[in-house]
Amino acid sequence: MSVPAIPTALPEVEVGTAPRRAAPLAVLCHTGDPLPTPTARATELSSDWMGAVALTGKVGEVQPGPAGSAVRWVAGIGDGEPGQWRAAGAALIRAHNGRLADGGPSADRNLQLELPADATGDQVTELVWGLRLGGYTFVVSGEPDQQRSRTVRLVTADDSAELSAAAARAAVLTRATALARDLANTPSNIKDPAWLARMATRTAGRAPGVDAVVRDHHWLAEQGFGGVLAVGGGSARPPRFIQLSWGRRGAPHVVLVGKGITFDTGGISVKPAEGMHLMRTDMSGGAAVIAAVEAIARLGPDVRVTGLVPCAENHMSGSAYRPGDIVRHYDGRTTEVTNTDAEGRMVLADALAYAVANLSPDLIVDVATLTGAMKISLGLRTGGLFASSDDVADRLLAAGERAGERWWRMPLTSDAGSVDGEFLDAVSSDIADVRQHPPGPGAIAAALFLREFTAGLPWAHLDIAGPARAERTYDEVTAGATGFAARTLIELVSAYETKSRRS
Repeated sequence: MSVPAIPTALPEVEVGTAPRRAAPLAVLCHTGDPLPTPTARATELSSDWMGAVALTGKVGEVQPGPAGSAVRWVAGIGDGEPGQWRAAGAALIRAHNGRLADGGPSADRNLQLELPADATGDQVTELVWGLRLGGYTFVVSGEPDQQRSRTVRLVTADDSAELSAAAARAAVLTRATALARDLANTPSNIKDPAWLARMATRTAGRAPGVDAVVRDHHWLAEQGFGGVLAVGGGSARPPRFIQLSWGRRGAPHVVLVGKGITFDTGGISVKPAEGMHLMRTDMSGGAAVIAAVEAIARLGPDVRVTGLVPCAENHMSGSAYRPGDIVRHYDGRTTEVTNTDAEGRMVLADALAYAVANLSPDLIVDVATLTGAMKISLGLRTGGLFASSDDVADRLLAAGERAGERWWRMPLTSDAGSVDGEFLDAVSSDIADVRQHPPGPGAIAAALFLREFTAGLPWAHLDIAGPARAERTYDEVTAGATGFAARTLIELVSAYETKSRRS
């Protein structure tokens, strides 16, 4: 069985002063005063027409233009804040794709959008995110692909290097988001650890300057990756370990670690059947890391980055690991297993210990769909952020702001309200060094467990269990895997200009 080509083709966006002949034209309007921008189009969009269609200019509103006008679409951008441009772009591209799916002519696959003279780089960035990601789909089907938007030309009054640069950079970030979605959406009868490793080498591994190394289960056994081997031991498809490296030695070094569980039954501590089909996206953290490394290599900041993705399937069989087992990790530390469905922290622990021992990182960030508790705490659109210091947390919160991804800092250390004294003892085990699934707040307990393997280095843990999947379409997000965290990681590394003080 074949799946859609990876990475998914997104509409190309270009900026220029000359409109294209015959391509459908779109314009924008604001809330409260829904005159089109640029205002030269107001003569084509009469007040009678605006009243007839009840044009409001609210965010995400898209109206077909009047008959006889050169304007095919009018899209609302609300008050014009940058984030509202993203929603407008997504709504516009969906309307355009819908028309093409209903039999619109092939020539209409090239859309153009006139920008107001005062459009900023931030607004264009958000607009491009919406235009390129809003129409994303991933469908495994025997039916032929429907026609979709091919290019979008942003028409400006004057040449603008700022807007062109903003659009070009936004294209790199949206490619990363789409790749992360692709990897997570692929069904697990196709996607196993070996497949994910191959895709990492074919995508990020082919970016300029990236060194991609894939290790198999024999190497993992020789090196003592007990957590990865335990989790993957119940599957007939053995685990892998992906390492992606880019950047010059001597530059600040950020290590990104992503959970790569290609399917999760829960193991012997089996999950409920309801919702288990969604576990094909349980490697969304690993997908975000793979996509981020590729994008960082294309953007070229003076930062060294290493992406680590421990990959395994968590299945039930006679060789599966059990509650009560003692597992020895890469650094020799031992873990008492109390719940085999808490498998993500087991594989991340090995990767974190490997990073500490071999990579001399200035900062380590792990990202994972780790706990259902985080979905209860923060819902489905906000990621949980745990950090070893205020500086690390501030860097990530700022990166998320630039990336259009929402994070909330959770308590972990005295910098954000101490929980150490209350819950840290629970991580201790009577028969091993640490206990894998202690009682207490699930997301905090998981973060405290992972911190045991960071050797006190600057570190953050990102729990994306909620926003990694969407139940319905909103803004530039489509139902299914969202690619959440990829853009935040890119922005974090791109801005990491100076070495952090080790705490």
